[in-house]
Amino acid sequence: MAFDSGTFSDDLEMDRRSYGSDNSSPEEDPSVGTGNSSYCHADTPVWPPGDGFANGIIDLGGGLLVSQISTFKKVWTTYEGGPDDLGATFFEPTDLPEGFFMLGCYCQPNNKPLHGWILVGKDNYSSTTNGALKKPHDYKLVCNIKSIQNKQDEEGYIWLPIAHDGYKVVGHVVTTSKEKPSLDRIMCVRSDLADECVKYKSMILWRNNNKRFNVYDVRPIKRGIEAKGVYVGTFLAQSGRTKSKTCSIVCLKNLNARLFSSMPNLNQIKTLIKTYSPYMYLHPMERYRPSSVEWFFNNGALLYEKRRGIIKECPIESTGSNLPKEDSKDDDVAVTYWMDLPVDEAKREIVKKGDLLSSKAYVHVKPILGGTFSDIVMWVFYPFNGGARAKVAFMNIPLRSKGEHVGDWEHVTLRVSNFSGELWRVYLSQHSKGQWVDACDVEFQNDNNRPMVYSSLHGHALFPRAGLVMQGVRGFGIRNDAAKSDVVMDMVKGFELVAAEYLGSEIREPPWLNYGMNWGPKEGPKGPKQKDFWKGDER
Repeated sequence: MAFDSGTFSDDLEMDRRSYGSDNSSPEEDPSVGTGNSSYCHADTPVWPPGDGFANGIIDLGGGLLVSQISTFKKVWTTYEGGPDDLGATFFEPTDLPEGFFMLGCYCQPNNKPLHGWILVGKDNYSSTTNGALKKPHDYKLVCNIKSIQNKQDEEGYIWLPIAHDGYKVVGHVVTTSKEKPSLDRIMCVRSDLADECVKYKSMILWRNNNKRFNVYDVRPIKRGIEAKGVYVGTFLAQSGRTKSKTCSIVCLKNLNARLFSSMPNLNQIKTLIKTYSPYMYLHPMERYRPSSVEWFFNNGALLYEKRRGIIKECPIESTGSNLPKEDSKDDDVAVTYWMDLPVDEAKREIVKKGDLLSSKAYVHVKPILGGTFSDIVMWVFYPFNGGARAKVAFMNIPLRSKGEHVGDWEHVTLRVSNFSGELWRVYLSQHSKGQWVDACDVEFQNDNNRPMVYSSLHGHALFPRAGLVMQGVRGFGIRNDAAKSDVVMDMVKGFELVAAEYLGSEIREPPWLNYGMNWGPKEGPKGPKQKDFWKGDER
């Protein structure tokens, strides 16, 4: 839907366990602290042969190799504060490959099972001086948790390494001793291999109840197809209620001349799509189903042109080859374009309903986080988006034309590790925004690696569980009704790979992808390639 839900806060009227929150603490969950796989489902397949994808180690250039670790040893636990007031646990990575060193500890809230990962580094620099990694020369105590009177298993201390000139700090060290850690415990990174990072505001990992101490997830400040910043998985610890945007730690930077050397090749992409493509369940009362773009064009969709107040219409070619890329000027006269349904009322109603049999996922594969991950973005087209429903206390009120528009684009993004080929996160578009869900927090079909997602009634927002999701506060808001039914789109069937810029000429983009105008009159949305996150990151 096209309306902006940014003024609403999320009031999720669903079983909280549907988002992975099982209310267990580390004391109750024996897997926490002993090391646990981040990926919670079926084994990944054997990938087709290729150069750098799923090899376990990525060369960031500048003499730095990195590997992704998802096995941990528990260091320290606090039992209050943070998400759901359940506290957080701090870990060190274990089972490092030979020659690799810790760059920082890992932190995760206790309101979900251990599922994360962290990068470790190896100095592969040819020179004996000015290496990619170097030990710190000292530590600064960021916080003694005992001093803030927090429930914990034992005393916890968080230390910030002090780097030598020409080097940067990537993460913290956590101990249960007031003695400074050994200088051999962690490595700092050479400054040219460091990239600026920013606090991930929606990911506060832990804070004590009076907010005197905060632990944040951090990510590269620049993220997108060409951005070189690499997410490390470490955390930022800060005392006090600082509003400073400056971080005392950094992310990594990919300096490899072959920036996308770890990205999947064409055969590997096809295997990834077959392995992880979702099943999208439509609501049993859904009237407006998806279709292929070609079906939409071939069944009477029209292109409108407005020039000097005169409006003309013409049919759209099956591939969209006669669609303009953008509004233009002809002899200094503004010319605008948009699409609409057929004029004939009977045909309009037919096209509105879509055609599930023709529907397909249009796939865009792009590098993210310095080429250490691949985003497989699967776009779904609906000829028509239905009206919203409001909920006021115990009443449901149809909003008639509110939210109705021709042409609706929704998408699922599958974030895959280029270290292993594992699925780590899933992004679900929801109106003008969306949400990331960890892979171990989504439902999977028949114990395989293919997620199940749910399309809301008429609005087509996507959610990881069936049920009612309210966007609003105090009993008022927009309803999002999602339910499992026999009406399901298998997104692997007939998928079309429409873009993967890093592969160059191997992928030919369909003409309609470059159409830059609205896919409907008035509230009609722009197409996939005109979205900011086509080249950037989700949220």
